[in-house]
This record gives sequence, C-alpha cells and structure tokens, in this order.
Amino acid sequence: MVNHTTRCVVLAGGGTAGHIEPALAVGEVLRDEFGVEVAALGTEKGLETAIVPARGFPLRLIDPVPIPRGKPWLLPGVPLKLARSVSQTRAALKQTHAGAVFGTGGYVAASAYLAAASLRIPFFVLETNALAGLANKLGVWLGGTGFNAVAGSGMAGEVLGIPVRPGVGRDPDGSKAAHGYKMWGLDPNCPTILITGGSQGAASINAAVGASISELASRGWQVLHAYGRKNDAPAPHERYTAVPYIDEMEAALAVADVVVCRSGAMTVAENSAAGLPAIYVPLPHGNGEQGLNCAHLVEAGAAVRIDDAELTPGRLVEELDAILATPGRLDEMRAALDVSGAGDVSRELASRVAAAL
Repeated sequence: MVNHTTRCVVLAGGGTAGHIEPALAVGEVLRDEFGVEVAALGTEKGLETAIVPARGFPLRLIDPVPIPRGKPWLLPGVPLKLARSVSQTRAALKQTHAGAVFGTGGYVAASAYLAAASLRIPFFVLETNALAGLANKLGVWLGGTGFNAVAGSGMAGEVLGIPVRPGVGRDPDGSKAAHGYKMWGLDPNCPTILITGGSQGAASINAAVGASISELASRGWQVLHAYGRKNDAPAPHERYTAVPYIDEMEAALAVADVVVCRSGAMTVAENSAAGLPAIYVPLPHGNGEQGLNCAHLVEAGAAVRIDDAELTPGRLVEELDAILATPGRLDEMRAALDVSGAGDVSRELASRVAAAL
C-alpha cells in the first residue's frame, strides 16, 4: 500500500526483465536508502506481475500499447489504445501521489512519459541498450531527463551506465555461494557453469545445452540451467540442475565460474558487477544492440561471443573448454572485468530522482 502522506516515485519499465530489473534496482535504493515511497506500472502479460510484487512494490496495471511493426493495417487502432492507456496511467499517477516517474522503456513507458508530461510531473528516462528504443526517445523529446548506459545510443542524455540491484556483486564472506550450493544441490568443489537464455529462455541455447550436457559432465563440470518458464523441462542428467527461472540471481552468480547467456544490457551489467566471465550469445533479432552490449567486454578479453547461428553443441564445449581447462584463463578474464567500469549507478540515479521530489 502506498503511503499518500509522502510523494511517490513511479517506475515504468515492463514486459521483459531487461526493462524491469534496472527500474527495480533504482527503486530499491530509493525505498531502502532514501526512504522514498515507490510503486510500479505494468501490464497483465508482462513479467512484472510476478517480479514486482515479489520485490515488495505495489503494481498498477495499465493497457500495453505495442507498435505493430510489420502489420501496418493495425496502426489505425494505436491512437485509441494509446489514449486509453495514458488515461489509465494518469489515474495511477494521481492515486499514488506521484512526485516523479522513472522509466526504462517497454510497453508501459510511452504511456508513463505522456501522462507525466501532461500532469507536469518530472520524469526520467534511462536507456540501457546500446541503441535507444522508440519509447525512450519519445520520453526525452517530451522533456524527460535522459540517461544512457553507453554513449552513442541515439538518445540525448548523460552517460552513467546500467544500474544493478543491491546485493548483486561480490561475495566476500561466501554466504551467497553457500546458499546457492545448498539450494540447487551443487558441489562446491566442482566448477559450475551457469546457463540462462533470459527471462523467457532461449531455444537455441537450450538445444545446444541438451546436446552437449553429457560432454560437459564428463569433464567434471556441473551445470545450473535456467531454461525458461514457457519451455519444456529438459531431461535429467548427472551434474545437471535445470530450473525454469532463477529468482535468486545473486546466489546463482556467486556459485558460477562462467556464464553462458544472451547479452541483454542488464544481464551484461550484472555479470560484470559480479566479476563473472561470460560466453555471450546475442539475440539474433532486433537491430543488433545485444552484440553491441557485450562488444567492449569481448574486446577487453573479459568475455567470448558466439553468434546464435554459430551456436552448436561442439562450439559450446570448445569455448567452455578454452575457459575452464586452460590454466590462468579464468583469472585473466576476471582481471579484465575488474577494469571494465561496472560502477554504483543505482545510487547515482536514485539520488537524481529523489532530488526532484
């Protein structure tokens, strides 16, 4: 329940974890360190219906307004849908006594920016990808304060980096790792490969893992694999723990020696904050931003890139072999990550937003 005696910050980033997590990272700092009331906007179909309440934030649902790219005959219906969504968002901002809006893109962001502008509520726009999306460009055009994760996104705004949630990062006392080993039944003395295709899973990654798990296990490695809630559970195998989704990512990062995953901006930021070497398999769709998200780490020697079309079971085993079986390679990659520049962006952004209240 939002306390209406204080002004509230409303988060607007929904649909995928890549939009939700950076918003929640800033929201958690606002709530826990600045004492600010925080609520979130979302849609019924987005992952936020599960993630946001689990993190202790009230969630207000509005209608999504996807732009039907490739289906021009549906475009005439967009203005009416957008007007209804903006109206719902205005009502939510008034009900929460919103003093500021912080958006990260996605289906709810455009409505949030339009509603905030119409109510003259200050709003902030964070672009986490290497190439800015339409909603965030609109937000800055409407007068929102823009921030970028990297330079050259195509959206105006100061470059600050990507916020990661409090708790993601190093594990100096080993408590996170101990919790993860126990939770997933993993052997602390066995090298651990963390594999995830993002919040929805990835068919190509799942297929490569399924066909190579015997080879990986035969090398004495164990695998923790998040295969995606919408996908069928993989067949069981020795040294293989498969789960539909990882809720406690801090623990997963702490037990892992290397991660195989997509290269969404938030994923890359969290891996970097945790000092975790990675094999990135950029999503083959869109405008190539996932490849750009990890390019600096690949160039620095902190990560390896495999294009989706080249991800075969043999290639996966080959690259993991080069990392885990080559003396000193993991240490070299970790050292490269130490100078990659993963900073404390969440607190910096939270302070900027709190100052506007």
